[in-house]
Amino acid sequence: MASSLLSPSFSSFLRSKKDLSLSAFSSQRCLKAVPRRVRCAVAAPQRQPSTTGSVRTAMTMTEKILARASEKAQLSPADNVWVNVDILMTHDVCGPGSIGIFKREFGEDAKVWDREKVVIIPDHYIFTSDERANRNVDILRDFCHEQNIKYFYDIKDLGNFKANPDYKGVCHIALAQEGHCRPGEVLLGTDSHTCTAGAFGQFATGIGNTDAGFVLGTGKLLLKVPPTLRFVMDGEMPDYLLSKDLILQIIGEITVAGATYKSMEFVGTTVESLSMEERMTLCNMVVEAGGKNGVVPADSTTSKYLEGKTSIPYEPVYSDQQARFLSEYRFDVSKLEPLVAKPHSPDNRALARECKDVKIDRVYIGSCTGGKTEDFMAAAKVFLASGKKVKVPTFLVPATQKVWMDIYSIPVPGSGGKTCSQIFQEAGCDTPASPSCGACLGGPKDTYARMNEPKVCVSTTNRNFPGRMGHKEGQIYLASPYTAAASALTGYVTDPREFLQ
Repeated sequence: MASSLLSPSFSSFLRSKKDLSLSAFSSQRCLKAVPRRVRCAVAAPQRQPSTTGSVRTAMTMTEKILARASEKAQLSPADNVWVNVDILMTHDVCGPGSIGIFKREFGEDAKVWDREKVVIIPDHYIFTSDERANRNVDILRDFCHEQNIKYFYDIKDLGNFKANPDYKGVCHIALAQEGHCRPGEVLLGTDSHTCTAGAFGQFATGIGNTDAGFVLGTGKLLLKVPPTLRFVMDGEMPDYLLSKDLILQIIGEITVAGATYKSMEFVGTTVESLSMEERMTLCNMVVEAGGKNGVVPADSTTSKYLEGKTSIPYEPVYSDQQARFLSEYRFDVSKLEPLVAKPHSPDNRALARECKDVKIDRVYIGSCTGGKTEDFMAAAKVFLASGKKVKVPTFLVPATQKVWMDIYSIPVPGSGGKTCSQIFQEAGCDTPASPSCGACLGGPKDTYARMNEPKVCVSTTNRNFPGRMGHKEGQIYLASPYTAAASALTGYVTDPREFLQ
């Protein structure tokens, strides 16, 4: 690899800086050549470059993580490297296929490369009578027993999820809560929203069943190093905005193809002020822009969240000051307004207040994007401020068993000690359902809150393509928990400032 380390393959990278706010978009790109800075440890004019010693070029976070995982001193975008995997996650939808490929290619009696680095989480099609969905969980269980997998979060009693202490719920939230996410590591999963874990300052991305089958047997995967887009978000976050608004703003700006096979790095004072759950929301939807991964630099917020969750040492990495970014986008968050993504694409961005005449049939609060504890606390805040009852069916699906318990136990600030569950009940919402992916991706016909008719839904989920939540003629407006709760109270798409100001 010596020659590739010295090759100035990306010395012509351009940095494009954009100052963006919702009220005023810059239509011009300011392009500035970024010089390649190379430092030679030993200089000898008479020698060939390959013998001059170590060469160090500034790298981004993603490049550094992949360099460490591939045992390389230097990586550049477009390099192909064999990466050592720290964690492989799979679930009930893709797990059986990955297991089948593993057995076909490595043998029926083959063992996984490391039973403590494979995490298997049933979460998608769980609370259903569909026999094929139930069979998928059985396949996972048999494999985990056969392989003595340490981290298998099983569920057997579908009638009462609380009777299953090992069951967690949505894989991306469970990975964080159970301490499987660590700065500087490589986490791969057979789900496109595996990128959620990038909030912890690690490389996390979704892979297919074939790749997962190979990782099961070897603990390695061939990856191409992505170039990085940098998103600098500064300014005080208004009390009517959430991270969902920020990522919808970004996707609306760059489109669903704007980050195709690129890393999306989030920095700035606004990002630094976000909680871990809000950072997870930000990274969760980078794949909706085509991103390979999203990443937030680890800091004290990260380390505090990880206290008591993992005993495995970790070492964060950070982008060098002179690292090359394909483009840089800047946002003044204080000027942004609540957003929605109209049907049928996550980049079909609009101001919530511009959609006030859109009549809706239901509201859905849940998923890996919008079903975390803080998401329900945000929704409860709106219901509490209004003192009113919802005008449309409002479905609540906690991401994990821990989130479900939080809904019933943690007092909502300013409520006089009331929990989310009490506020939801007073507002006339449905009783919080069993934790799972629920209707986010449709699922079997008997999935809770599935759209089996062509309804109009405001949802805290991540995709609004035709058929995504069930019926192919259903219309989904993606929104933050604030906007979802406000819309439930009026029966129309509603700007949450109507209740929060």
